[in-house]
Amino acid sequence: MPVEFLGIAATNDGSETTPRSGAAFDKEYTLRLARAHEDHGWDRVLFAYGSGSPDPAPAAAYIASRLDRLGILLAHRPNVSYPTFAAKTFATLDRISQGRLTVHFITGGNDHEQGREGDTLSKDERYARTREYIRVVAGRRDRLRPLRDPARPRGGRRARRGTGGTERAALPGGGRMTSVTPAGTGDTAHSQISPPDKPKTGK
Repeated sequence: MPVEFLGIAATNDGSETTPRSGAAFDKEYTLRLARAHEDHGWDRVLFAYGSGSPDPAPAAAYIASRLDRLGILLAHRPNVSYPTFAAKTFATLDRISQGRLTVHFITGGNDHEQGREGDTLSKDERYARTREYIRVVAGRRDRLRPLRDPARPRGGRRARRGTGGTERAALPGGGRMTSVTPAGTGDTAHSQISPPDKPKTGK
């Protein structure tokens, strides 16, 4: 079983014990930290998601455009955008990173944190939403009109995906959608997303 070493792509120098010295998104610090990971052989870094934090997708795009080898692990919450819009974001970022993107779908374990962005579903309901959301992102759009992807991922395949969660409600989706669990987390996994079916154009 292959093992990967994951780091964190912080966007500023703040911590649990020290307030940040500058803006919430300090691009020089973000690049310096990511470059340190790449220079020391780390496989990928996580661009985490928080309701009070900078958007991780543009930050990931910035790092992907400046570094050549470091993998990108992008956290994404299904409650913050339509899955069809998210699929375009992931495809574009996968192009920018030249195939180094993995998307980590976050169901959300904290009701208060979820509520800060208007998400009032229960945790079991959030897991159900995550399963449906990934189906759409992966191209299985059974109840939607055929969609031409304006930004196809590198090589025509989808970026890798991951989900988290060890609760009973997480297992139906996680078991089908993920295959590898990194050491030290216990509730995270990644797998390859299959390319979507070609859209029917009627021609």
